[in-house]
Amino acid sequence: MLTAKPTEECVAASLGVVGYAEALELQSRLHRGVVDGALPDLLLLLEHPHVYTLGRRGKEEDLLCTDEERRTYGVEVHRTDRGGEVTYHGPGQLVGYPVVDLRRLGGGPLAYVRALEAVLVATLGEFGLSSHSGEKPTGVWVGDAKIAAIGVKISRGVTMHGFALNVAPDLSYFDRIVPCGMPDAEVTSMAALLDGEITVEQVVPVLMERFGETFGLRVSRRSLDEATNRAGENGGGSGSRAG
Repeated sequence: MLTAKPTEECVAASLGVVGYAEALELQSRLHRGVVDGALPDLLLLLEHPHVYTLGRRGKEEDLLCTDEERRTYGVEVHRTDRGGEVTYHGPGQLVGYPVVDLRRLGGGPLAYVRALEAVLVATLGEFGLSSHSGEKPTGVWVGDAKIAAIGVKISRGVTMHGFALNVAPDLSYFDRIVPCGMPDAEVTSMAALLDGEITVEQVVPVLMERFGETFGLRVSRRSLDEATNRAGENGGGSGSRAG
């Protein structure tokens, strides 16, 4: 079970649209700060420009379009060190990168993934959508259609990468890959299921609240500059915490 002390803080930062390579570099830098105890736990929430990413089990043949077609569609391709296979990120999809210290929260990788699934299920429930996980491969599903993907990495007890929730992306980009290595898998979104307008900005505060409840963390929404500056004022170094 993943449970923090009620006073433990997690800084949640909504970053807007961030390129995949830039976000990966940012995660790596912040990961070092959380490992060393110089930064609090963090939850980065953002959108990516169109990109296909291949996880550790990702296969090139699961990309169903040529380099020329990808250039036409404006899609980058990145191989990355998260778990999982091939997925798509793009505008209208809420991507969450928690950088949290599992050494303090307790529990291993499986408990962490299950907790992320619980966050997403609870978030969708707030919008009247019934979803599930556990019976299907990793991720969150509405019926037989996948609405959220999860792929993580844990290094030195601290997490990287995370989840992608389809709020209102262009789902046609999934047609050009074998999503998560499942050729027959359907993909859906909140917008498709709600048959109406919904934005990432509407979902962000709900997800932040559900994240805090699930992990037992006191989530505060601040800029990353505020979080890192406060950590520096508190002295940094092993064992120090912002907040």
